Amino acid sequence: MKDYFNLKNQTALITGCSSGLGVQMAKALASVECNIVALARRENLLLDVTETLKKEYGVDVLPIKCDINNNDDIDNALKKAIDKFGKIDILINNAGIGAQGKAEDFNDQDFIDDINTDLISLFKLTKLVAKKSMIPNAYGRIINIASMYGLVGNKIDPCISYHTAKGGVINMTRALAAEWAKYNITVNSICPGFFETPLVKDLLSDEKFKNNAKTMIPLERYGKEGELDTTVIYLASKYSTYVTGVNLPVDGGYTCM
Repeated sequence: MKDYFNLKNQTALITGCSSGLGVQMAKALASVECNIVALARRENLLLDVTETLKKEYGVDVLPIKCDINNNDDIDNALKKAIDKFGKIDILINNAGIGAQGKAEDFNDQDFIDDINTDLISLFKLTKLVAKKSMIPNAYGRIINIASMYGLVGNKIDPCISYHTAKGGVINMTRALAAEWAKYNITVNSICPGFFETPLVKDLLSDEKFKNNAKTMIPLERYGKEGELDTTVIYLASKYSTYVTGVNLPVDGGYTCM
């Protein structure tokens, strides 16, 4: 029987891999024997993640302290990753930030910072991974972590820069999918809904937000740990050859209404 989802001898580079969804996706890929290059700014947490992945899944893990807004950090990380593993098969662009505030009063610098981190730096890393590894090897799986907020607006959580950046990621996904298909590189995005992670724990625990979830999310709850796993594994599979340019919501149905 064909093993559609085993990723043995493949390497995934994951940004924002020190906590939250980044760690969950690293565990998902490690569970199907994928080696992991874990990038994040918080080195102490990276080392904890590395030990966990090695102990629980027995895969090879390379932790690299990296700020994706720093070009030298990106260059250094890619050199280390390719020197160790020879190639990068899978790229998961997960790192991101998101300021909040009413649009009419939104701080200009916060807007610029969010666009730089969530969109521009994502593209810088992606183009280098493609140029240095995926295009020469005629193979790649790129998975951008966008957001349901890149597909729709919202009234309860004003964050105009985040909406704008994630909307850009979604159309960048389509554009790169079209341009790089000839290299056997697929480019897709996942648009998560509300997931309980350390970054948004306080926001999601607010009673107003909880009540909103029951009204706006058909499943009437937030996403749980592990509920992104199968989506990531599916899009990373070497057999998902005819799926590209897709922006897949994993949001409990939020964007279906």
